[in-house]
Amino acid sequence: MKRPAGKEEIKMMKYPIPEKIPVQNREWLNRELTKAPIWCSVDLRDGNQALPMPMNPEKKLEYFQLLCAIGFKEIEVSFPSASQDDFDFVRNLIEKKLIPSDVRISVLTQAREPLIRRTVESLIGVDRAILHLYVATSDLHERIVFGKTHEETLNMAVEGTKLVRRFLKEYGLEGKIAYEFSPEEFTDSDLDYVIEVCKAVKEAWGPSAKHDFIANLPQTVERRPPHHYADMIAYFIEHYPYMSETTVSVHSHNDQGCAVASTEFTIMAGAERVEGTLFGHGERTGNVDICTLALNLASRNIPTGLDFSDMPHIVKVVENATGIDVHERHPYAGQLAFTAFSGSHQDAIRKGIDRLEDARKIFHVQWKVPYLHIDPADVGRKYEKLIRINSQSGKGGVAYVLEHDFDIYPPKGMHPEIGSAVQKYADAKGDELDASELLKVFNETFVNVKGPFELLKFSRISKGDEHDESKEGALVEVSLNLKFDNEVKEIRGVGNGPISATVHAIRNEAKLYYFILEDFSEKTLGTNADAEAIAFVGVRRKSDNTLFYGVGEHQNIDLAAIFALFSALNRAILNERG
Repeated sequence: MKRPAGKEEIKMMKYPIPEKIPVQNREWLNRELTKAPIWCSVDLRDGNQALPMPMNPEKKLEYFQLLCAIGFKEIEVSFPSASQDDFDFVRNLIEKKLIPSDVRISVLTQAREPLIRRTVESLIGVDRAILHLYVATSDLHERIVFGKTHEETLNMAVEGTKLVRRFLKEYGLEGKIAYEFSPEEFTDSDLDYVIEVCKAVKEAWGPSAKHDFIANLPQTVERRPPHHYADMIAYFIEHYPYMSETTVSVHSHNDQGCAVASTEFTIMAGAERVEGTLFGHGERTGNVDICTLALNLASRNIPTGLDFSDMPHIVKVVENATGIDVHERHPYAGQLAFTAFSGSHQDAIRKGIDRLEDARKIFHVQWKVPYLHIDPADVGRKYEKLIRINSQSGKGGVAYVLEHDFDIYPPKGMHPEIGSAVQKYADAKGDELDASELLKVFNETFVNVKGPFELLKFSRISKGDEHDESKEGALVEVSLNLKFDNEVKEIRGVGNGPISATVHAIRNEAKLYYFILEDFSEKTLGTNADAEAIAFVGVRRKSDNTLFYGVGEHQNIDLAAIFALFSALNRAILNERG
């Protein structure tokens, strides 16, 4: 809309440039993390309140039990004054003694008398817990949302704290409940003012053990770069006078996609406790993802106290409870987190896993594999799912799936042909191939291929002891009844084995087709007496020196070899004839 004439336009930036934090030097940036923080899950409160369909009590309980099994010792379970369901959930945990003895549940409240009383009532009978009170301290909230001054906000925080103490004493909970205070929108608040508020709250609470008073400093909305949050934590720790009696906690959201980085920086800066959720559930773009953060630390040999060894189960429970799928490419947890489609990546992964022992000797670590920063088995993933096949996949990836899914080990010289055949199929399909489709392409392209050569009858006549090392002692004679271009022929050949004798018969005796035997290998599929054998034969076509492979399968290992030879020859001839 056009502005009225005569009015001077006020120019301003749409978004403010974040002010620098007045730290003299970033000593925290030079620190190396050596231990994990205290973990507090807020899935059942912050995560749940952000769901389109909040969890019912049954799903919340299953989720709570999952969090306990993972190893969380502090779990924020509800906002008891917000709804009867939230209140009842806390009561159910307490009355049915569902809280492990080493776990502290946490409940959240605003700084209003009836809400504080209701929250304390929800905790009656608990052995130990955390009561979490929050007050918004940013200028934005004070001026726009609530219309309060700094002084009024500080007084509300102090009076809320005093009410908590009063009600805990009234309901016989004194000494059982730790206290957590959050200046909401900490990262958008004046730092010196926030320190003043937290100092006043601590003095109103009184002396405490370090683990019984928590100053939670939240990045309620991510508005700053990650290092700013850490700078603010470092500044707070430097200027707050009760550090010996206070645990500094952080709570980061992911509005700018940097919650994990921000939180890791804050730990380096001195934060001792982290609030977050599994897979980053929470308001808007979510809270910091504790799975990612904790496993990042674990990948640097930092014990986390959390067990993500059965990630598929964790994903299943969370997806069922929240109704939200974990993204396929989610770090550590997504179905594609360790999957390679690119041919070069597949080949590198295959070689890396096959030569893991060599890598251990060279690099002196247990795990060093290309493109896999951790061992997928650490989070319950199986190696056979690491390589997936589409039109971008290369020969190495295709060979890997054949080897690991079907115990089929094609010779290396055959890999390009297999890769080409699979790529052609994938191009036509326009989608990913599963293992069964890959096997189908392999069988249809290479195994017992029909064509000009057709074996009708085969017999082997040993001319001596094959184990005799002398040339004459190892000779084998074969007799073949075959069709070539529908003409029946009977031919014989002699060689140092059935395959060489057959080659001699076709090429030299009958002169049916001239070729060079390039490669031959065979293997038994399985261990029982009826197991099939598989053979691979590579032949070079005389006309252009092109290499063609064929595969034969049969219970008789000699016939498997002959079928492989005929498959290779049929492929060469059919290709030549167009």
